[in-house]
Amino acid sequence: MSVLSAAYMHDESAAFEHVESLLWPDGTVCPHCGVVDNAYKLTGVRSKPSKKNPEGKERHGLYKCKECGKQYTVRKGTIFEESHIDLHLWLQAIHLMVSSKKGISSHQLARTLEITQKSAWFLSHRIREAMRDGDLSPMGGGGGVVEADETFIGNDPDRPKKPGQRHYHHKMKVLSLVDRNSGRAKSFVVDAVNKNTILPILQENMAREARLFTDEGSWYLPVGREFADHQTVQHRKDEYVRGEVTTNTVEGYFSIFKRGMKGVYQHTSKRHLHRYLAEFDFRYNHRIANGVDDRSRATIALQSIVGKRLTYAQ
Repeated sequence: MSVLSAAYMHDESAAFEHVESLLWPDGTVCPHCGVVDNAYKLTGVRSKPSKKNPEGKERHGLYKCKECGKQYTVRKGTIFEESHIDLHLWLQAIHLMVSSKKGISSHQLARTLEITQKSAWFLSHRIREAMRDGDLSPMGGGGGVVEADETFIGNDPDRPKKPGQRHYHHKMKVLSLVDRNSGRAKSFVVDAVNKNTILPILQENMAREARLFTDEGSWYLPVGREFADHQTVQHRKDEYVRGEVTTNTVEGYFSIFKRGMKGVYQHTSKRHLHRYLAEFDFRYNHRIANGVDDRSRATIALQSIVGKRLTYAQ
């Protein structure tokens, strides 16, 4: 049976039950006072009548806390809070985004979910925020290999291109790390490609016993001394592999990411680029090659939605 045929993908009541089972495994949690499993369910409650819904919409998954007396649903304090989009449509959107290797545009989401493009755009950015990696464990532990490389995307709105300028200075700059042993990737939007910006990122995200593999960029030379080993490949001399030394893994990561960003990065901002990278890192880190299927990936994303609400101003 198709994943999209699951009851929680098309029935609102089942959607609430599905999310509650993931976020409240030990019973309901009041977002107002924090009391666990001390509430009763309210049934038959409807929202205020509106032009679209003259009789009001049924409020699914509504609870009242016995401790503080306030009402809440599992949406409270998550990316779903204050959204007028049905929860089962949110679950469809999450599945589509985590299962699409190169991502899915807000226009495609709008057509599939039959909502406006503006709503689909905001919905997709909320989901990307939920995908942001919270794993703080260092990469390259136990002497593992970490590949590091940078790439340039779109135009940096803070650095307009000057007449006759050919280099990357006017582009948005992305630094990515890929841990070869775990298959985990982490990306960062940086203001400049130099030792002062790259060194703190690598120090914060890599274990000191890690082995660093990079290209011949001069900014990596002082950075490499901070780790157990630093090997480079000389791309300018047409050297791309020397034994186990290569940056092909991280370059393959960039290749897939840029294919998914076609038509997007020319019109995006640094803030939104952070979220696109978070989405791609999430899919890369939880890919099938690491033993995670689409259904499991959607579950992992759902378990990360708490405390990541966005407003339109953001």
